[in-house]
Amino acid sequence: MMKSKLSRLAVTLALALASGSAAYAHEENSEAMTGHWLSHVAEGKGTPTANQLAPYGYPAARSADREINVPDGGHLNVTRLETARITVGGKSIVWTFDTLGTKSFPLSTILPGTGGTIVYVAENPMYSGG
Repeated sequence: MMKSKLSRLAVTLALALASGSAAYAHEENSEAMTGHWLSHVAEGKGTPTANQLAPYGYPAARSADREINVPDGGHLNVTRLETARITVGGKSIVWTFDTLGTKSFPLSTILPGTGGTIVYVAENPMYSGG
């Protein structure tokens, strides 16, 4: 009789522990999944970032693909999505030319005091159809 009660108690305790840990695991996974789902919903809202809104690109957060020294009043040829260190008349900037739709612009819009230097942006061949 005593052995039977102990067996029942052991089974009851095991079930209680198992259901408690399953509920805890479910709660953690629910929160993780909700957070994961919410992050995708937030990303999908279509609100562009400041970098995406910048018509000439943005200051680079990585190292330059190449360095370009431009004579004052000259011109500059870059490829869309290229990151370059531009130096003109002692002024320098590292820039990513994320310029969808922009074919050319004055360098002075991103690096003031650079005179009449014009930036010509070629389409990146990686993104051309064909």
